[in-house]
Amino acid sequence: MMALLVGCLALGMPRVAIVLVVIFSDYIGNACQTVIWPLLGFFFMPLTVLAYALAINQNEEVSGVYLVIVIVAALLDLGLLGTGEHSRRRLRS
Repeated sequence: MMALLVGCLALGMPRVAIVLVVIFSDYIGNACQTVIWPLLGFFFMPLTVLAYALAINQNEEVSGVYLVIVIVAALLDLGLLGTGEHSRRRLRS
């Protein structure tokens, strides 16, 4: 039940989901050996960090369905960044 709640929260507020996952579990710590990648992911691609942590903790590698999940998360992150830029340009004109 908690995983479903965090998953739904991740789509709306991925940075809040990352903070909750870091506070209440070692899910991201198990997936990443250093602090720099999750920290960069927090600011630039939060859904991708969560998808990567899911893939590593469930499958121990990024392959198969988990590779598709990570790619979709990366595309969503890039789309969210692109939408913000498009909105900013539209407001400026």
